[in-house]
Amino acid sequence: MYQKILIIGNLGGDPEMRYTPTGQAVTNFSVATNRQYTASDGQQVKETVWFRVSAWGRQAETCNQFLKRGSRVLVEGRLNADPATGGPRVWTKQDGSPGASFEITAQTVRFLSTAQEDQAYQGSAVGEPQEEDDIPF
Repeated sequence: MYQKILIIGNLGGDPEMRYTPTGQAVTNFSVATNRQYTASDGQQVKETVWFRVSAWGRQAETCNQFLKRGSRVLVEGRLNADPATGGPRVWTKQDGSPGASFEITAQTVRFLSTAQEDQAYQGSAVGEPQEEDDIPF
């Protein structure tokens, strides 16, 4: 059996790189995907879904070097389910409300925005960035 997920969106914050005890690089970053449609009552609806992405090895180092908040990327990889529920990772935020995140292990990350587009980013492309409290780890 095989599964693959493909998303295109914008980074919600700068990537964070670390090294495992064995010396392998891993970079984590959040990606917001946007959808806009007209509801049955005629109102425009804007919907943003957040994904938490992990890139490994040389790709992790490249992502950390060239990506920053607002960068547009295409991520291809596999969706990681919560072992306990089989769905997204679910947790309780500090304010008591439930939170969930979809987590992807990247196989391919393609940079879609130019350096000039990254510099011109004003924050309106991805909605509001996630607060650190919204991330479950």
